Amino acid sequence: MDQTLHDFLDQLAQFGKTNDRQATQRRERMLNITPDTGPFLAILIKATKAKAVLEIGTSNGYSTIWLADAVRTTGGHVTTIEMDPWKAEQARLNFQKASVDVVITQILALAEAYLPACSPASLDFIFLDSERSQYTGWLYQLLSLLRPGGLLVVDNAVSHEAELAEFTSLVQQIPGLDSSLVPVGNGELLLWKHA
Repeated sequence: MDQTLHDFLDQLAQFGKTNDRQATQRRERMLNITPDTGPFLAILIKATKAKAVLEIGTSNGYSTIWLADAVRTTGGHVTTIEMDPWKAEQARLNFQKASVDVVITQILALAEAYLPACSPASLDFIFLDSERSQYTGWLYQLLSLLRPGGLLVVDNAVSHEAELAEFTSLVQQIPGLDSSLVPVGNGELLLWKHA
């Protein structure tokens, strides 16, 4: 990552923290990943040589830029879904400023409306950072979209452990999945689909 992009990401991280301290409603908060989670996700993408990447929960694009910079190494592309038009527009502008917009497709929709249109086993990497109450309902569909050997990463697995209890319990009952909880940032749950 070049220094200009690194500096821009630092500014976005600071903006997110300041904004979230001042916001009075949840929908006004950016709820970005932590600064140490970005490099972790980027390394996972590079190590797995992921090309087809899906992110659910764009917000203002902070995490997406980390993903996009990583797929430039693998020759890949990021599709990111956001349901809030205001946040999606902020993200679009941030992608342009970061010069990563050419490797990103933005989808303004509810995830449950978009996912059925995706092809089975078409994704190498999925990053889930959205409405946690929906994860259990989405899980089987997300796994069907993930290719064998693909990786699903779930944010907030430590910080919101209680909210994700039903989801993590379901994950442990599904054959053909390896899981690992990594204490980076707010906690990343890694799910690897058997090849």
